[in-house]
Amino acid sequence: MEKNTIKRVPKENIIFGIRSVIEWVKAGKDLNKILIQRGMNKELFLELKDVLAGKSYQLQFVPIEKLNSFTDQNHQGVIALTSPIKYYKVEDIVEDLIADKKKPFILALDRITDVRNFGAIARAAECQGVDAILIPSKGSAKVNADSIKTSAGALSRMKVCITDSLKESLFYIQQCGVRLIACTEKSKTLLHEVNLKGSVAFILGSEKDGITSDLLNISDFNCKIPMSGKISSLNVSVATGILLYERYRQEIY
Repeated sequence: MEKNTIKRVPKENIIFGIRSVIEWVKAGKDLNKILIQRGMNKELFLELKDVLAGKSYQLQFVPIEKLNSFTDQNHQGVIALTSPIKYYKVEDIVEDLIADKKKPFILALDRITDVRNFGAIARAAECQGVDAILIPSKGSAKVNADSIKTSAGALSRMKVCITDSLKESLFYIQQCGVRLIACTEKSKTLLHEVNLKGSVAFILGSEKDGITSDLLNISDFNCKIPMSGKISSLNVSVATGILLYERYRQEIY
């Protein structure tokens, strides 16, 4: 390989954006190296320097051209190289929560492929105390540089579980006492009419196809978000935020 040739790194193994890297470091996640634009002097960069103080991460100051070779997105002069993303098993997480006498709070995403929607959902989920996000191994957005950036670093703290069968994993946690609640515009029951408290797994589907019939059939409850406008559907990340807030409202009041 020539001296100036840059080895292409998969998006799954990079994080870009100062805030995303800050949150990754704060969460204690592994980083192989942090690449920083030479001459960087932004206010957020000063915060990054404070976060990195006393830590043993390998830093390398590089020309902006090298950073641009990793992504054409706005990297803000900082890119971190990570180890392969770690995914979890939802069965293990639910069992551990129950053993600790906690009530599992899971978010299951059925065929949501847009990484920005996935990142925005993760951000809302982390803010509202979701224990884990469950996604299928095929036909779903994954944790990568774009979703981490969109999540504002929330994916550094959120446990993401992956499964070969959403139906089987959801059925298993249902047998553990977790109620399955599907949010679908096909329902006749309004969101606030359903008890969202306690051990629950919310199921959300893609904007194009919604939730598969297999998952709707095993759900304990279906509900929809009330709307009074002429547009009949919401962006899935917006719908997630409304759903999570309604649970929070019920828990508090």
